[in-house]
Amino acid sequence: MSNSDFFQKFQHMAEDVQKKVMDAVKDSPAKDIEKNVRGMMNQGFQKMDLITRQEFDIQVQVLAKTRAKLEELEAKIEALEVLSKK
Repeated sequence: MSNSDFFQKFQHMAEDVQKKVMDAVKDSPAKDIEKNVRGMMNQGFQKMDLITRQEFDIQVQVLAKTRAKLEELEAKIEALEVLSKK
């Protein structure tokens, strides 16, 4: 399972839990419960040291650029090594 699949699955699971909690509280007069549950969920997620999808996507782009630059530099080094052997 790739990181992307894991994060998508985790995000879907969290959204499902949140929806179920909201549906249960929606018809209830106890709006404070919703606020408290959201607060507890947010605290739990913060303790898990998770990142947002946007932050993850940015890091994927940075990694792709870094990988491309590394491949470019490796090709240059290889070309220089060939020239130095002549």
